[in-house]
Amino acid sequence: MEKVNAVPGMQIASTGIYLPKKVLANDELEKMVDTSDEWITTRTGIKERRISAPGELTADLGAEAAKMAMKNAELSPKDIDLILVATISPDAIFPSVACSIQQRIAATHACAMDLQAACTGFIYGLVMVSGFIATGKYKNILLIGAERISAYIDWSDRNTCVLFGDGAGAVIIRPTEDKRSNLIAHHLGADGRAGDVLYLNNGRKDVYFGCDVETLPREGMVMSGQEVFKKAVIAMYHSATRTMKEAGCTVDDIKCVISHQANIRIINALSDRLKVPKEKRFINVQRYGNISAACIPVALHEAKDYYPLERGDKILLVAFGGGLTWGSAIIEW
Repeated sequence: MEKVNAVPGMQIASTGIYLPKKVLANDELEKMVDTSDEWITTRTGIKERRISAPGELTADLGAEAAKMAMKNAELSPKDIDLILVATISPDAIFPSVACSIQQRIAATHACAMDLQAACTGFIYGLVMVSGFIATGKYKNILLIGAERISAYIDWSDRNTCVLFGDGAGAVIIRPTEDKRSNLIAHHLGADGRAGDVLYLNNGRKDVYFGCDVETLPREGMVMSGQEVFKKAVIAMYHSATRTMKEAGCTVDDIKCVISHQANIRIINALSDRLKVPKEKRFINVQRYGNISAACIPVALHEAKDYYPLERGDKILLVAFGGGLTWGSAIIEW
């Protein structure tokens, strides 16, 4: 099938992941907050999530995922030209997580920067990287989604603390020899008008949506669950539909769909609308919860062996996050 508006020369050469060793299961959360395994499982599909060890930073998670991706691509750190990290949980405002990872993996020839598009960050990054590849100046790019959201969670808020986890996923992207593009089509979107339905209150009471400072919630993740659910399903559906139309393909042509692993009800509601059969829905939210920008690359790493993915298979990626942001992409393996 002919590709439409394909960006020349880009392919995903390898993947890598890192998940912290600490597993926080639902029965442990029962001891921390007024909740239960049944309540969490029924509403979210999540059974457990990974939590970083004390002193284990976002850059540490990302660096370990990067090392695996480099090993799988048979690259040394000095082969890397650019490190781009999607994250909403940086260790500092600056230096960037990308610069910290550069130091950790000794990628001394690489330039480095972060991007912030919340849970859609990896897909935004994929599109950005395609532009860098198209210049012809960048040969090996590390695109990483890395999150340590546990550091930002209010563990007394059962509406949010049950949802999130920590982890990182990385891919090596490089040019194809025949200048074919493995990024077939994409769509990105945002709506800053609805930023108040999902945001992080970090204590800067002067910057939050014109609210009376006395009515602001405690520090931590703030989410209007029902609004997020409705907006996420609608935005991802329209984005995925638009991307498939641009690519000239249907669900029948897709090997698997990797949607943002936020909540099993959102995943299934979106998949039902798109008419994605259950065997094409890759789901790992039960093991990791919502790891924001790391969801898609971690799932992609696992999906390649689960199916397994073969050369020429088409994968639909779709995500939604705070900002609000959303996006989708069809890639060819």
